[in-house]
Amino acid sequence: MHKRIFLNTLAVAVLGAGVATGALAQDKFKIGLILPMSGQQASTGRQIEAAVRLFMAQNGDTVAGKKVEVIIKDDAATPDVSRRFAQELVVNEKVNVLAGFGVTPAALAAAPIATQSKTPLVVMAAATSSITEASPYIVRTSFTLPQASVALADWAPKNGLKKVVTLVSDYGPGIDAEKFFKDRLLFNGGQIADSLRVPLRNPDFAPFLQKVRDIKPDALFVFVPSGAGAAVMKQFLERGMDKAGIKLIGTGDVTDDDQLNDMGDGALGVVTSHHYSAYHPSATNKKFVDAFQKANKGMRPNFMAVGGYDGMRVIYEALKATKGQGGGDALLAAMKGQIFESPRGPMFIDAQTRDVVHNIYLRKVERKDGQLHNVEFDVIKDVKDPGKAK
Repeated sequence: MHKRIFLNTLAVAVLGAGVATGALAQDKFKIGLILPMSGQQASTGRQIEAAVRLFMAQNGDTVAGKKVEVIIKDDAATPDVSRRFAQELVVNEKVNVLAGFGVTPAALAAAPIATQSKTPLVVMAAATSSITEASPYIVRTSFTLPQASVALADWAPKNGLKKVVTLVSDYGPGIDAEKFFKDRLLFNGGQIADSLRVPLRNPDFAPFLQKVRDIKPDALFVFVPSGAGAAVMKQFLERGMDKAGIKLIGTGDVTDDDQLNDMGDGALGVVTSHHYSAYHPSATNKKFVDAFQKANKGMRPNFMAVGGYDGMRVIYEALKATKGQGGGDALLAAMKGQIFESPRGPMFIDAQTRDVVHNIYLRKVERKDGQLHNVEFDVIKDVKDPGKAK
């Protein structure tokens, strides 16, 4: 009941705000960027903000006669705060688009506001499969965990890794990663020796890793959110699990480009599957990485940065296509079906699901030019989200 009253109040407030909009506001195009700029997921916010700034520096801040303004709100990956900021941005700031969303609960919290106000919401980071189903106004430019997990479950048993323990953070993306890796590995004749879930807040991996060492599987499959991979790697090596013959594999979050150089030689040889590596050997990516590092004191872009960069492209192209006219429905229609060359490789926004379709790469950590990189050795092209396969 409270939710219905809140949403009805919001709808009336948005309607009133639209009527009150003056000529000056009509010359602006506002993007409300809700990101975790502090807390455990702060690296995600830092990467996306840097990518958004870079895109605007390269493409200008005026599109179709509109001055583009980005308003950043730090939600510290706290859903209640995400929802409050989304409401304030729509009602008070009259933003044209909501974007960002570092974690799944934040995106889900803002989804009803996007629906009620008919405001496109561009998810640049969060990766649970079901997010795009939470509102018809959500478009995703990041990735989904099922996309990344299935490819690794196909690779592992072909390479002697048949008995596997899964270790994931206990929230939406982790549960997705666990389910889709497990189902595909079993289908391919593999065995799941155990499935472990670690609390998202203040995780301590030590007792879980000790349990894995006692089980002695061929491999440990890991998903943790961006920024937590270094802690897993450190404790994995401290327990001598690599020397015990247990291979560490996972989605690309584990060998996050933002942290990889600090992980040391213990990360060498770790195989992951993901949609983006800063070492992706395309001209488009090399230009992106060079420009990003130049603008950010040498910081290497990671998969969060590319989600933010591509998200801005989708927004800009929609604004161009609508010639700066029309509301949320027109912008949403112009976002659907976009096809372009991203730093990650070719990608498009599926017009039916509003989700990203892109290549998934198998990568191995190698030392190149004195630095650690995720070096691609195989590709699965045009991967749709398996979580939406009917």
